[in-house]
Amino acid sequence: MGKVRLFKHYIHPAILYLALVEGFMLIFAFHLSTMTEIQSETAAARAELAGWFAPLPLTFAIATVLCMTAMGLYQPQMREGSGGVIRRTLGAFLAMSLVMAAIFYILPDLFQWQELFIQTVGAGLVLVLMCRYLFSKLVDRDQLQRRVLVLGAGRAANTVLHNMRRRSDRVGFKFVGFVNTSADEAIVTGEPIVTISGSLSDYATTNNIDQIVVAVDDRRAGLPIEDLLDSKLHGIQVLDVVSFFEQEAGKIMLEFVTPGWMVFSDGFQLSLLTRLGKRALDVTASFLLLMATWPVMLLTILAIWLEDGIRAPLVYRQSRVGLHGQLFDVLKFRSMRVDAEKNGKAQWATKDDDRITRVGRFIRRSRIDELPQILNVLSGDMAFIGPRPERPEFVAELSAEIPHFAARHYVKPGITGWAQLCYPYGADAKDAAQKLQFDLYYVKNHSLFLDFLILISTVEVVLFGKGAR
Repeated sequence: MGKVRLFKHYIHPAILYLALVEGFMLIFAFHLSTMTEIQSETAAARAELAGWFAPLPLTFAIATVLCMTAMGLYQPQMREGSGGVIRRTLGAFLAMSLVMAAIFYILPDLFQWQELFIQTVGAGLVLVLMCRYLFSKLVDRDQLQRRVLVLGAGRAANTVLHNMRRRSDRVGFKFVGFVNTSADEAIVTGEPIVTISGSLSDYATTNNIDQIVVAVDDRRAGLPIEDLLDSKLHGIQVLDVVSFFEQEAGKIMLEFVTPGWMVFSDGFQLSLLTRLGKRALDVTASFLLLMATWPVMLLTILAIWLEDGIRAPLVYRQSRVGLHGQLFDVLKFRSMRVDAEKNGKAQWATKDDDRITRVGRFIRRSRIDELPQILNVLSGDMAFIGPRPERPEFVAELSAEIPHFAARHYVKPGITGWAQLCYPYGADAKDAAQKLQFDLYYVKNHSLFLDFLILISTVEVVLFGKGAR
């Protein structure tokens, strides 16, 4: 079974099932903790509590699963051990407790259930950790993994193997082998090389192959089209390299993508309803973030003044490329020296950049320097979710070096985005090309669901400093 596509975004079935099972376990934890209390209450009290009984467990489960998502616990690429999982789970339950406390404040009639909240959280934590333990034991079992056969053993096939070399990259599937063809020079190492004397479809059927990935270097030398069609008619999924990476890695591989693939593939569309919903999300999220962070912004202003003096500029404006290539001024708290670009030439930020101030180093790592961009979102120049806007000088340079770079400008740039979740900070053209692969995935598959997923997952980036420089 391949990945599940939910609102145009690909999700590992194992991760989706884990979230559903944990959601049911959290609902069970709620019922378990309240069962005794309801039996011991008077008839009037039972009736009052029963009025809230139906929506409460679902609210508790949804709040917890969302907080676990925000802590990165549903990321297939998470490489932390059991200690990291426990720490993140505890953090998620703490965040959920704050969410539920806000609900209790808004709905004081729930006071009766507040008394049972601690034991509900305790039961839920135990059940979730049990689910996590069983998941870690079951997810690597062969019978739970898709069996993938790669047609090809040359450069393209080796790229597939190189990009899927880690166990965390192969959640839900395993490579059965790489088929050596006359069109390729076999360079794949470390995996079985298969030479098929008979029919490809017969081999795939006999070996219980679930998916065939076509990774032949020279398709003009001939593809076994009839065998591939026969395999597909037997229920075996057939994918090209670009579609395989789109599903498994959440990116569009620039090395193999062609204009024809982009033209005939689905996606790259934004309906009027989605645009209106996205704008509503932008305004709502920006307003809530502004209300939550204005004390932090005030402290940042004071810190910059203390370091550089009261006459030092606090916010700087910088020209960036926005929707359809239009220029706008992005707003940021100043994190570099005033003379950071005294020669007038745009420069990439580098690791341990000596132009960054002491306050600037902290606000860049914590993403506080990005907060003034809330005003850019409210004005309509940016969205809350989207590719990061680049400077015109860099755009001209990167567009000349990287194919399809301009495609990222067909959606509004954002404060955070899919590339920021999946790839570290970009400091040169090579990094920009890597990040573009994730930006193209977002442009192709963007939806309100994906925006919401990115929004709550950004909490992990802020808390753990991923991608900051």
